[in-house]
Amino acid sequence: MSLTSKLLTSTLIASTVLSANTIPDNKTLVKYVKRNIVKNPQVTVDGVTLIEKKTHKDLPGWTILLTTMDLKFQGKEIHAPETIFVKDSLMTGHLVNKKTGNDYRDEIKPTVPVSLYDAKHLLFGNKDAKHKILVFSDPQCPFCQEIVPAIFKAAKAHPAILSVYYYHLPLLRIHPVSGILTRVMHIAQEQGKLDVVEKIYSLKIDPKETNMKKVLAAVKKHTGFSVTEAQVNATEVKEAIKGDETAAGKLMVNGTPTVYIDGQWDKMRDGYKKLIK
Repeated sequence: MSLTSKLLTSTLIASTVLSANTIPDNKTLVKYVKRNIVKNPQVTVDGVTLIEKKTHKDLPGWTILLTTMDLKFQGKEIHAPETIFVKDSLMTGHLVNKKTGNDYRDEIKPTVPVSLYDAKHLLFGNKDAKHKILVFSDPQCPFCQEIVPAIFKAAKAHPAILSVYYYHLPLLRIHPVSGILTRVMHIAQEQGKLDVVEKIYSLKIDPKETNMKKVLAAVKKHTGFSVTEAQVNATEVKEAIKGDETAAGKLMVNGTPTVYIDGQWDKMRDGYKKLIK
């Protein structure tokens, strides 16, 4: 369970009074969060940051607020994603389709801001490609290993149609080794050795391995890429990975692989296939 999960609890149905047809102001959102979401009295709610307002074809009359709760716990700042549905005098964190059982909070994510399509994250394809794919991934995630290399292959084969912008999201609680691997991948990309980034997806290694020497030796044996501990531990490399994780938080990404096509979340992660037929 993540730190955020320990601090928060979710209610199946929560409502508060709003004036009709009014989007709540920050004061109202903070009040809602304090009453209905944050249950730990040791957590301070400093504010609620609105990321984006959306609507959904299945939810006429409802406005979906994609937000970040700005919290503080034991002196540490935490920015936790939260989806809030608003309609007239109602606010709730959950709207469930009674036929499918699907919660709409799991169906909606923010639009990717243009600023995330920058040169340092462009991995494959042309920057002027017709369609932009943005990926958050962990090379040790089994689903990533199945899906992401295929996206790479498609962009390499169709560079004028697809470009891939890659963001690291190491899931350290599950795959501690990814803390080292993602930094190695970043260094390889900086050096233009994109084949190394691809090859690390097929590296067989204990996902809980944290011995730097062993990990770097395994990478060298598998990919031929040699990197030093000093390079991997460089402040700028760690900051780059931290920046990717921050971007994931702003997009309310909580798992890998998370894929976007032309700014919109691709839930099934295979939408690119239709673009290259």
